[in-house]
Amino acid sequence: MAGKKNRPIVAVVGRPNVGKSTLFNALAGENRSIVKDTPGITRDRIYADASWLNRSFTLIDTGGIEPDSSDVILSQMRAQAQTAIDTADVILFLTDVRQGLVDADAKVADMLRRSHKPVVLAVNKVDQFDKLMADVYEFYQLGIGDPHPICAVNKLGLGDLLEAVVSLFPEETGEEEENEKPRVAVVGKPNVGKSSLINKLLGEDRLIVSEIAGTTRDAVDTQITYHGKDYVFIDTAGLRRKNKVKEELERYMIVRTVSAVERADIAVLVIDGTEGVTEQDARIAGIAHERGKAVIVAVNKWDAVEKNDKTIYRETEKIRNTLSFMPYAEILFVSAVTGQRLPKLFEVIDMVSENHAMRVATGVLNEIMAEAVAMKQPPSDKGKRLRLFYITQVSVKPPTFVIFVNDKELMHFSYTRYIENQIRNTFGFRGTPLRFIIRERNEKER
Repeated sequence: MAGKKNRPIVAVVGRPNVGKSTLFNALAGENRSIVKDTPGITRDRIYADASWLNRSFTLIDTGGIEPDSSDVILSQMRAQAQTAIDTADVILFLTDVRQGLVDADAKVADMLRRSHKPVVLAVNKVDQFDKLMADVYEFYQLGIGDPHPICAVNKLGLGDLLEAVVSLFPEETGEEEENEKPRVAVVGKPNVGKSSLINKLLGEDRLIVSEIAGTTRDAVDTQITYHGKDYVFIDTAGLRRKNKVKEELERYMIVRTVSAVERADIAVLVIDGTEGVTEQDARIAGIAHERGKAVIVAVNKWDAVEKNDKTIYRETEKIRNTLSFMPYAEILFVSAVTGQRLPKLFEVIDMVSENHAMRVATGVLNEIMAEAVAMKQPPSDKGKRLRLFYITQVSVKPPTFVIFVNDKELMHFSYTRYIENQIRNTFGFRGTPLRFIIRERNEKER
């Protein structure tokens, strides 16, 4: 499954009403994540997974602008374009053939051109190619390459557009040697102490620090060597813009988080111990969960919390409840100020990293499954009972299993969860999600 880990990011930028969300929905299709119960995913679709010709990528809508005056629109678009430049591998710039070329388009195109990031220009609402092509050519004036005529509503021209987008993705090379070093994204809300945590890790004299030039994005990854082992930390702390609008700030934070998590194997979610776990924390955790990353929850500022013998127990319970969709997450109470339990963080990273890449032999899996089925009878419906024929692990990061059954409809979520728990009872898999794919086979095919 090469290249699955480093899924490129495509950001959509454009004025209001040019059809960004229509395009977004057309490209993401029904490809909503398997996880329906992750909080914060449905609220507004800031990001979605899409694929074209065997290349998977993450599509990001960088912002909804609904202001009234044209100068507000321009400043908002600039902020949007900046977000795209900061986080994306390829920028998809959407314009509208009906409204024609507008001053704001030209100014944003200028900014995108200077960023030297690859840009694909799409001209939307071209529902009749023969009639409207002359109007499409006008967009050559933007100076960012060929305009691609599309009609998002009728899904016209999307194939050519995606071909252009995919051709600009970074090559999928050098992944193998990269895999040696655990890649850790430090994520969390603003001001929970992400930077201080990384700085404290760097400040230990036994850590040798070297800056790695950020891959295709502008983030600078930091390499930390601890006890002779290299780790790469990807920091999402840099919220550079003083953003007035809380909604926009949150959106920017989610975009940055998706971008960092996409490049990591492990996400360390930093929570502010003095205020406890929040819904916003759950939204950020949901991003890592959806993307199948190993997760460690680091409760920071623990030195500042008044404690008795029940405090850790209560706080753990709260985190488990709020993050109920990821019972596998490891929890660690730390302090970036005093350095409390930070060496332990490396141990936990090593452990979840191993679990995230663990393979289980097919024979052992089938023994566990047979035993599980013997202990708890599979569900049945209208006289037909679910039969589980065979289980095998097909990939790692995260560990992914295929179960062959006689009828997919009968394999309820709760029974899949039961099988997962039996596998976890044997192998632990602490810190990592497990994925299950259910395939149908009839009796004869066996």
